[in-house]
Amino acid sequence: MKQHRLAAAVALVGLVLAGCDSPTSEVKLETAAQKASYGIGLNMGRSLAQEGLDDLDSQAVAQGIEDAIGKKEQRLKDEELMEAFAFLQQRSEQRLQSLNEESAKAGKAFLEENGKREGVITTASGLQYEVIKKADGAQPTADDVVTVHYEGKLTDGSVFDSSIERGSPIDLPVGGVIPGWVEGLQLMHVGEKYKLYIPSELAYGEQSPTPAIPANSVLVFDLELIAIKDANAEG
Repeated sequence: MKQHRLAAAVALVGLVLAGCDSPTSEVKLETAAQKASYGIGLNMGRSLAQEGLDDLDSQAVAQGIEDAIGKKEQRLKDEELMEAFAFLQQRSEQRLQSLNEESAKAGKAFLEENGKREGVITTASGLQYEVIKKADGAQPTADDVVTVHYEGKLTDGSVFDSSIERGSPIDLPVGGVIPGWVEGLQLMHVGEKYKLYIPSELAYGEQSPTPAIPANSVLVFDLELIAIKDANAEG
């Protein structure tokens, strides 16, 4: 099944490439269809690169599409194609496994060093946090809905999500978020600001929820607990 998805992905890229007069021709991006076509190619290229297929031969892809559309005799036997797809799939999985292992090692090293810093507290689960601003408001439970402001970063400082940038805090159920947040929020008092350092096993683990968050990533959050919602309030 993975091989079929790979073949489909390659074919879609080929369709985009086949529409160009040459690899260096200037592509017009004026109409909605042209812009959407570019977007499809861009997203597909990013997906293939993420899968470790960033060295595909674009001319060979385009040739395959041209032969198929022109109903020409295919230049390789089906067995050869399946063997090639299997090779690419295996290589992609090996690359991904290697990247995941490197990310896990880097995350562990980061947390080990970070935990030595003054003011950083490490809980039994491995969650690390700093109290940036103290307050004496109420503490939420796992059953509460809270209003928070946050900014999420990777350990290299790159931001992947931020209610602060959007200028709008959000309401969320304490028990309905990643484990690192569930624990961290219940440590906080209303009015406080924390910096959370969340191990991958308390975040998304070996999954990559978005391209902006690689698998096994340690997540760093600036988190402000603004309020605990009144469960009895209307609306």
